[in-house]
Amino acid sequence: MKFLADEGVDRQIVETLRQSGHQVLYVAEMEPGITDENVLALANREGALLLTADKDFGEIAFRQRLYMHGIVLIRLAGLSPIRKAETVASVVNQHAGELPHAFTVITPGICRVRRFRG
Repeated sequence: MKFLADEGVDRQIVETLRQSGHQVLYVAEMEPGITDENVLALANREGALLLTADKDFGEIAFRQRLYMHGIVLIRLAGLSPIRKAETVASVVNQHAGELPHAFTVITPGICRVRRFRG
């Protein structure tokens, strides 16, 4: 799968997904400090699922109806970077077919997937 990781995503998550064979573009390596709107535009241009820890993307996606290829919101505060990476990689492997065109929230022990409508 192809992902764009927002710069707030732990580097360990990016590296783990890359090691699992996924293509992961990382804002922190490309254009640190760009706006959320530019992050969304970049994800759309690249046809990539957005990985983020920023809840603002949920508002942008649903209230402003700026849908994209898909958003994965990582809410794993309190876990070590390695445990976060393992959790995200597991969700990606188990739910790969559900992630495109959906808003997915990963919390400890739970993965919720909400399809974009329209």
